[in-house]
Amino acid sequence: MQPVCIQGHKEWITEVNFLGVVKHPNLVKLVGYCAEDDERGIQRLLVYELMRNKSLEDHLLARVPSPLSWTMRLKIAHDAACGLAYLHEEMDFQLIFRDFKTSNILLEEDFNAKLSDFGLARQGPTEGLGHVSTSVVGTVGYAAPEYVQTGRLTAKSDVWSFGVVLYELITGRRSLDRNLPKSEQKLLEWVKPFVSGSKKFHLILDPRIEGQYCIKSAQKLVSLANKCLMKQPKSRPKMSEVVEILGQIIKDTSSSEPVKEDDNVKENEDPVVETEPTRQGNSYRRRVFDFREMVSLRNRTGGKLDWRNWTPVVRTW
Repeated sequence: MQPVCIQGHKEWITEVNFLGVVKHPNLVKLVGYCAEDDERGIQRLLVYELMRNKSLEDHLLARVPSPLSWTMRLKIAHDAACGLAYLHEEMDFQLIFRDFKTSNILLEEDFNAKLSDFGLARQGPTEGLGHVSTSVVGTVGYAAPEYVQTGRLTAKSDVWSFGVVLYELITGRRSLDRNLPKSEQKLLEWVKPFVSGSKKFHLILDPRIEGQYCIKSAQKLVSLANKCLMKQPKSRPKMSEVVEILGQIIKDTSSSEPVKEDDNVKENEDPVVETEPTRQGNSYRRRVFDFREMVSLRNRTGGKLDWRNWTPVVRTW
């Protein structure tokens, strides 16, 4: 087998090993798998449960007709955070995802989000060690800088990737997009001038949701993203803390009263987003989404397990 094929087979085995025994509401279910050895080499197949709403990447890149509402984006972020928290903190050992990105977040029919593609997952450091030294793998634009520079992998590497995905949810942009002007290609660099000044803040929000968001909620999500993107890994929150913060953002957002189109903005109320003037020179305010329609989040529990000694039976014929 060629080195690339060997690496692909290792990733396939890793995913079968993990998904064959794990069970959590925010991790995709493995329905079946097989491997066939022929003149082309070993042909590998994984069969996931059906995820009717494709991936988060498909929605953010407008591959589906209707854009995700702000409420749904918060829910998806919370679901994904629960999945990572389970991997990092709720099993008998720690598992680092190592390739957390929007294409690996799949969506069920009710938009419950589940993590998928565990081929690059790596067991975390043993007790007494601060990191795992490994070759650098993953996707450009999502990998934590200290991991790229040193090969030292920790759970905080996943936290960095989660921060990048939060900014993708906020802006509707890729983490790296070569098709944009050079100054806008790298998402994290592009947003810097806008997050510090409140007057420009609305310019980074995804224009496809047409102002149907709560500015305070968006600012809180940016604040959380920035915590996940702290330069020092130890300064980043644990994923269980991220889950808690997101839950509070969702709670605060759902209890906020929407601002109607013709209402005046009163003191202490959430501000509305003002759009550019029309051709006639009249400016107008867009309506803030009624967050009372938010889909309620389900309780998530996951038992502890140990799959390290479990080995799949690979059929060849």
